Formats: sequence, C-alpha cells, structure tokens
Amino acid sequence: MKNIFTFLFVLVCSVFNAQDEQLQALKEAEMKSALQRMEFRASPNTGNYDVKYHRLELEVNPSVAQIQGVVTTHFEAKTDLNQITFDLATNMTVSQVIQRGVSLPFAHQNSDELVITLPTTQVAGVLDSLAIRYSGNPVSSGFGSFEVSTHNSKPVLWTLSEPYGAKGWWPCKQDLIDKIDSIDVYITSPKANPSGDAYIAVSNGLEQSQSINGSAKTTHFKHRYPIPAYLVAIAVTNYAVYTDPVPNNGKPFEIVNYVYPEHLATIKTQTPVTVTVMNLFTELFGEYPFADEKYGHAQFGWNGGMEHTTVSFMGSFGRSLIAHELGHQWFGNKVTCGSWQDIWLNEGFATYMTGLVVEHLDGLTPFNTWKQQTVNSVTSRTGGSVYVKEADTLSVNRVFDGRLSYNKGAMVLHMLRKKVGDNIFYQGLQEYLNHPDHAYGYAKTEDLLSIMNASSNQDLSEFFDDWVYGEGYPTFDLQWYQPNATEINFILSQTQSHPSVSFFETALPIRLLGESGQTLDLVLEHSKNLEKFSNAVNFKVVEVVVNPEYDIISRNNRAVLGVDKLDIEAELSVFPSPATYNITIKKPDQMDVEYIHIYNVLGQRLYSSGWTHIIDVASFASGVFFMEFQTDQGNFTKTLLKN
Repeated sequence: MKNIFTFLFVLVCSVFNAQDEQLQALKEAEMKSALQRMEFRASPNTGNYDVKYHRLELEVNPSVAQIQGVVTTHFEAKTDLNQITFDLATNMTVSQVIQRGVSLPFAHQNSDELVITLPTTQVAGVLDSLAIRYSGNPVSSGFGSFEVSTHNSKPVLWTLSEPYGAKGWWPCKQDLIDKIDSIDVYITSPKANPSGDAYIAVSNGLEQSQSINGSAKTTHFKHRYPIPAYLVAIAVTNYAVYTDPVPNNGKPFEIVNYVYPEHLATIKTQTPVTVTVMNLFTELFGEYPFADEKYGHAQFGWNGGMEHTTVSFMGSFGRSLIAHELGHQWFGNKVTCGSWQDIWLNEGFATYMTGLVVEHLDGLTPFNTWKQQTVNSVTSRTGGSVYVKEADTLSVNRVFDGRLSYNKGAMVLHMLRKKVGDNIFYQGLQEYLNHPDHAYGYAKTEDLLSIMNASSNQDLSEFFDDWVYGEGYPTFDLQWYQPNATEINFILSQTQSHPSVSFFETALPIRLLGESGQTLDLVLEHSKNLEKFSNAVNFKVVEVVVNPEYDIISRNNRAVLGVDKLDIEAELSVFPSPATYNITIKKPDQMDVEYIHIYNVLGQRLYSSGWTHIIDVASFASGVFFMEFQTDQGNFTKTLLKN
C-alpha cells in the first residue's frame, strides 16, 4: 500500500559492475538466437488450428549448409478451415504439399508464411494431416538457428531456434501457447565424415533406432511430451557418447552425453555433477519431468547453452551452465512462459536454480557472495523491470537481458522465498509445475501470482507490482541509537531509484554487531518513511549493517549512529499552528538543517529551501501540510495547519 506521506527523493548512484565473470558470461552467452529482422510475433493466421503432432524426416550433411526433408503435421481445426498457414522462412523452397496422396496448392509469402489451400472445408474439431516437402540453405539467425561449422577440423551441424529461429529451417507454428503434443524426428546423414569417423545424430526424446542404407544413416528419436517449436533441435557430428546414470528414487534413467572426442577426457570429469544437481532439483521441485525418456548434453559450437527439451546443447560444461540448463527442464520446458513478456518465468527461475546449487552444495558464505554479485548486477542501472513490456518483445537484447530477465528475476524469487518462507515457497512452486492448467503447457506471470497467493494465503499483488512489473530498487537510510543497555531504537527511510514505484514495502534484514563480537539479526517491517522501531538488545551495539546477506535488491544503504532523536525531535518546533501569514521554526543548537520541504496531503511538494527560521505561508490554501526537515541528525516531519 502506497502512503501519501511518502516523499520521493532523487537517488544519485555510481554505476558499479562487479558481477562474477563466469555468471556474467553465462547471461551474455545465453542471449539466444534471433532473426536479423525481429519483426515477428505469433502470426494471427496460425491461430485457427491446434498442432497435435509433427514427424520431421530430415536429410542433412554436417559439411553442407543445406537441409531437405518432409514434415508431416497432424492438426485439429479450431474453426472451420479452408486454408492452413505455417511459419517458414522464404529461404526454404517448398516443392510439394501432399494430403492423402493429393498435391495441394500453396503460396509461400514474403511474410515467411506458407499458406496451403485445403481441398474441402475442415470443420472445427476435426483432426487432419498433411505433409510438406521442402529444401534450402537455412539462414543463420544471429547466434544459430541452423549452423554448419567445424570442431578440430571435423564437420558439425547444430540448431538453436530460440526465440524466432525455428521457421528458418523447418515448417512449423511458432506460438508459445500451442505446444506440439508429440514429435518423431528422423535424421538422415552420411554415416561417417570424410575422415571415416562415424556420425552420431542427436535430437529430443528417446533414441529408437539407427539404420544404415548404403553410405547414409537414419536415426529415429521419439518425444512424447508437449514441446514448443523453439525447443525442437538436431545436431550431427562425430560425437563420443557416454552416460551418467541417475538413481531417481528407484526409477533410474540415463544422462546421455554427446561430446567432441578431443574433449572427452576433460568433460567426463565435469558432467558427473549433473547427477548431484538433478537430485537436488528433484528434491526441491519434484521428479525430473522427462524421466521416462532421457536427459542429455550435446556439445555444440557456441559458448553458451540452450535448454532443448531432454537434451541441452552445451558450449562448455561448468557447473553453473549445467545447473542453469538443467533447471530449464522444469521451468521453461515443463512449464513454458506464455509470452516473451514472461520470459523471467524461464530465465529468472533457471538463474535462481544456479544460486540454489551454490547454497546447497557450497554453503552460506558462497551463496551470500552469489547474491551480492547478482544484486550488484541488478542495481548497476536505476531502471528496468523483470516483466518485459509488449513493445520490447521484438528486441532480443531486452527479452534476454541478463540484468533483468535473469538476475533481477532470480533475486525477486529469492525475496519471494524470504517473504513466504521456504516450505510455502517450494510447495507453491511444485503446485505451479503440477497444476493441470500449466503442467507440460504454459503459464504467465499472473498465473504464478495466483498460485503463490493460494499457497501462502497472502495477497502478493503489491509485491509483484513493485518487484516484477515496477522498475528500480530502494536505498535504505537507517538512523539508530541506543538509549540504554537493553534497548535500541531506529528511524528508517528509503528512496527509490525509479518513479514507477513510490515505495517498496520491505521486510528489511539488519544485523547488530556488539563490542565483544556479539551479533543479533532483526527484521524491520518497513511500510512508510521515517518509520520508528524499538527492539530489545542485551549488549552494547557498535555497528548496524543493513541487508547483511544481500537478501533484498538495494544499493548504497546507510546505517548511521545518531543521538536520541526523540529528544532532538521534541526541540524542533514550528509555530504558530494554525498559521495565517508567517511561521517560525525553532531548532536545537546542535542541529544543522540542510533542506526544508513542504508537501500537501497528496504528496505534492509546494515549497523547498535551505535553512531559514521564518517562512511566508500566506499564499497556501487552508488545510493540513507536512514539513520535512533534512538535517545532519536525520530526517524529521512536522505537521502544519494553515487558516
């Protein structure tokens, strides 16, 4: 609840960027693939049908930037259909569309839409299918989409389609909220590279078979869970393959690792931690969502990672990247963000899960360091919200902004955990992941809010308004004094870095340090400026630390020892009241007044000056006003009545 007595101050802070290099590299590297022209949204022309199934029969050669194949799609009409539209970039050439042996007319438009005319009207609710035969040289879209390169002079092919790249290499429907119910992927490639090394193909789901036909090999993968188009992926090179088994509470499955042979020895020492991280995430969030298929890593030619369902493509194998991409299998793949505005439901969660790995495997001190680095990143600029504004969804740099979608999203989750408590936090997230409306489907920010409200029996709307939709962060100013050996008093204020939030209601942690090494942790429920608190203490306090373990997004906090402000405040007076023409101000001799501000009851500033003992208020309307005094002893507020 925003308070009309809140005074907005201008925060001037220097930019500080001490983010840990490894974490920063992860965020920058994971700014995913994007078409060079970002003028793409889910097409309204694909909204009249529901994709049920794709069979991708693809022919590729890792030595050649070329693809050809047949994609068979089963789809159900949501309205009566005479035409059906697929997303497919114009660099692909469609040679034929077939339905039950009959060729259908089609038009491949400059809008990257393939429009197919159906032979008869398909009535709403009816399931049908067709097959698209196509070929072409896929256009690389920023970080990938479809790449052919080399490792150790050996050819490698891989795809990375987030957010808008799938249409660059196969006919699909690029809509987050219409997941494909299941897919079969058949990858046909040469059975070996020119050096004679056997080619190994990778895709989503469980490998079903490998078949040899002359010099070609076809590998079949089956995935029987809903999947959005951007998470469908293939890769082919001379992989070395090994597994790390996961016990999974008596229902074991394999983590299948596909790595470049020249890196096999090193990576074999890095991937076993995946099992430890998998066990942790299973304990916190429930069973791995695709345990009856597989989890896997496939090395590819890029420094980041990409969380393709059941097989993350990996440019390196550090623990942070392993944890981040594995975390996406729950948050991003089992439950996918319902729009790119809600990308933090993917990236903020996966980033926080890397922090949870630090907390549970390394301990409190490293976790505090992780939080400090994350907060420093968030507060390196004064604005920016976790939630992406609609106009910004065409900017890949904003959608995948490491400071906001990743780091601020992660710290907001941590603050939510602190607000509701660990048990409710993890219970609420399991309910979110298993909710019948969202499990293996999609969710938006308001869905998470609704579930967490129900789980916590609280109204968290204001928390979401301030921290998810609002911009910026608070700076806390804490004045403290200890009038006797058993009591300590505080006066707490805050300023905001961005005007979109007028006040951050905060449970602010502070730590008292005693002259003999004693410590006492307190939480101040901060609901208004110049708020006063009194707490019991059994030692002489020599220092107070604000936000000692970096549990709150904030910056430039200050805790200052003052004199007994109750006595000082009593000596600061304004008279006469009610006043007609002039008011006189009396202050203690030891107080230096820097500024005087007068506000009306709406919080509008009507007057500002440096120190003066007389102010003319004749022009003020009749009513109640509030005088704020900014002094070397802290800030004080007095009420003024005007006739």
